[in-house]
Amino acid sequence: MGARSPFRDRLLTLHALRILAIGLIALFAAGCVANVSSVLEVDNKSVQPIPIALVKEMSKRNMTPADPVLVRIFKQESELEVWKRDRTGRYALLKTYPMCRWSGQLGPKTRDGDRQAPEGFYHVSAGMLNPASKYYLSFNLGYPNRLEHALGYKGEALMVHGACSSSGCYALTDGGVAEIYAVVREALKGGQAAFQVQAFPFRMTPKNMAAHRSDPNFAFWSNLEQGYDAFEVTRQPPKVAYCGSRYQFDAQFEGAEPSNPLAACPPATGSPAVAARHSADERVAQTLASTPVPMSAYADGGMHPSFRKLLKREGPQGLAKLTSATAVPVSRPEAALADPHSAEVAPVVVDKAAVR
Repeated sequence: MGARSPFRDRLLTLHALRILAIGLIALFAAGCVANVSSVLEVDNKSVQPIPIALVKEMSKRNMTPADPVLVRIFKQESELEVWKRDRTGRYALLKTYPMCRWSGQLGPKTRDGDRQAPEGFYHVSAGMLNPASKYYLSFNLGYPNRLEHALGYKGEALMVHGACSSSGCYALTDGGVAEIYAVVREALKGGQAAFQVQAFPFRMTPKNMAAHRSDPNFAFWSNLEQGYDAFEVTRQPPKVAYCGSRYQFDAQFEGAEPSNPLAACPPATGSPAVAARHSADERVAQTLASTPVPMSAYADGGMHPSFRKLLKREGPQGLAKLTSATAVPVSRPEAALADPHSAEVAPVVVDKAAVR
């Protein structure tokens, strides 16, 4: 066999490189189709450390990254709070994050396809963190919980995630969810079995309760308010049980804890301090209810006012680029602009590097 010419060797090399390039392009395309975030996995987004500034803030507040956390969500205000246990053993507010988008109306989620973001009490374990979310990062709320399941409510994969798009979820932007994800991940690694998420229609103040007194969901919200008050008084995640088709918070039952969420509740006692707080709030709400308050009418979900300002200034495509590494489209931007909640708030500083 004769020696190969340099020209023939170059042709073979070019042919091999062409085959390799085609294969890589096909592999990359398949990954994009299957899950966009799989391409982003090279960024190690799920193991990003907690930002140094936030770790320093924890230290100032006598907290460590390994200390337990609790999350509270408020639809009307479009805010998510991260609370952390400090050295006193009580939980203190660490940081409040503006939500870019949530969908549906004020009220619980009851069925598939209703676009409702859930309201209730949930518990998130390490297995519910999703490092391969198509919305950058996410964690599953665990909807439906035991009570919701017993009531026949339907739905699945209800998340807190990145980007600015929602169909029953809470969207925090890629940068926002990356920080929250790191905080809750470290708490779970530190030994917390599961962290509690409390999702409310609004801050359960007497003023807000009075404003929504005629709403069909008022009885349900009054039940949620009991859990809200328990945390406000004790600064501890309330123990959650289910009976009488309702939540029961920090109840000491005579005998075993009820196993059937729909059965009548056995005799139980609760915290006198929490009961006093709830009664006081109820008296104020009744007084305020005598003064008519304009009701909020949501076209479809809400958006924090600071993000609404960005949406007006940058447009849907501009906001998508600012809030998502892959420019996930903003869900129903016209409805987001119609969100009636327009309280004056501090401006949001979008960390562009965090979403690129």
